[in-house]
Amino acid sequence: MTDSVNTPSRPIDDALAIWQQGVDSVDSEQLVRGALKADSSSIVIGDQILSLNSDSRIIVIGGGKAGAGMASGIEAVMKDAGLLDRVDGWINVPEDCVRPLQRLHLHGARPAGVNEPTQAGVGGTSEILRLIDKARDTDVCLCLISGGGSALLPAPIDGVSLEDKQQITRLLSENGANIAQLNTVRKQLSKVKGGRLRDACNAGQMATLVISDVLGDPLDVIASGPTVENSTTASDALLILQQLNLTTMTPTSIISALKQQATEASPLNTGNTASQVHIIGNIQTAVAAATAKAKSLGYEVESIAHTSFEGEVNNVARDHANWIQEHISSSHKRALITGGEPVVTLSDANTRGKGGRNQQLVLAALVEILRDGTWPAKAVLISGGTDGEDGPTDAAGAKLCTEQLQTPISESLEPEPYLRNNDAYHFFEQIDGLIKTGPTHTNVCDIRVALIGE
Repeated sequence: MTDSVNTPSRPIDDALAIWQQGVDSVDSEQLVRGALKADSSSIVIGDQILSLNSDSRIIVIGGGKAGAGMASGIEAVMKDAGLLDRVDGWINVPEDCVRPLQRLHLHGARPAGVNEPTQAGVGGTSEILRLIDKARDTDVCLCLISGGGSALLPAPIDGVSLEDKQQITRLLSENGANIAQLNTVRKQLSKVKGGRLRDACNAGQMATLVISDVLGDPLDVIASGPTVENSTTASDALLILQQLNLTTMTPTSIISALKQQATEASPLNTGNTASQVHIIGNIQTAVAAATAKAKSLGYEVESIAHTSFEGEVNNVARDHANWIQEHISSSHKRALITGGEPVVTLSDANTRGKGGRNQQLVLAALVEILRDGTWPAKAVLISGGTDGEDGPTDAAGAKLCTEQLQTPISESLEPEPYLRNNDAYHFFEQIDGLIKTGPTHTNVCDIRVALIGE
């Protein structure tokens, strides 16, 4: 398929191409290579100049779903600059992102699709802390942070076990906590989050490269801000647990630790490292690229990259369904492209199926439209996570068009029970509606594409 508006194409193919362009625009290796310049005397990132002398080592650390691509980008830049032999480092990534690199070690810190801390993650984070503890004042530290970094960089504080952190992560996720709420709690329970990783670094200079998966790009929230001053407190964490009615379900060790921290004065920054943080990719980048692709295919485009909390996924789905219904009679090809990250309120564990917020969104939009009739023939809706993971599944999201709903098996499917039980995966599995990309090595929230074809 070409970009020519004169080339006939199916709306579903257009939608997938538009979505993929958004994902490709935030390729982690290319973002790093575009952000860094280096030679024998310095590394330049934006307005930050990291000076090198003949004795300087380049220590690379970090964690996140984009870590493998970011690390590969670092090696490429340093090789071109003749600095690769000075590079050493450790990055925690999902197990399915591990691959051999020349100088940097990619550590499988959790299984694919399991977005919670593991013992392997604790071990990897200990190695990172060891590296930066041994750094010298003449060394430069590059920290690579991307979505999923909170779970991939676990280092529980004294008195709190890994199992306790796993439990509170699950409780928060299952009860509708957004990423900011989740990270506010996790930061208080970690030796590295909330700026503590920066404070532990003995290198003279540090730069953090961030691919943001949080709406609005709050630096202290992305991966729980391991190199950013913590703007939240233990009291904030306790309030979140109270607001979500989780206080009595939370492990007593966590409640005790938070209450103790809440009564103590906040410690001053003990780190001596000169540090700056740089956002090199976000959902705005992806939506802009997807929008350009849609225009090149002849669509009139409305687009929005959300910068604040969107709300519950069923409400976001309703907005997309309403847009389809409002524009279905249009005589022109139209597109709605949005970027964001809604939350899902999960059903009871005894009835809960399999899925993720993107699959849930598409299914909820279908249910909404079916209340007024049938899915419009010219309409397409897809929603997918830019990381290639949608919840604990092997799908990035879901796609929906008329052809899928005209198969013999679709006629016997009732979408509402699947929606009610968070079982969108098994609904779309039956109608060839799952988007499966594998790991994309990036993560900037979700891209949704609604199209009205000709």
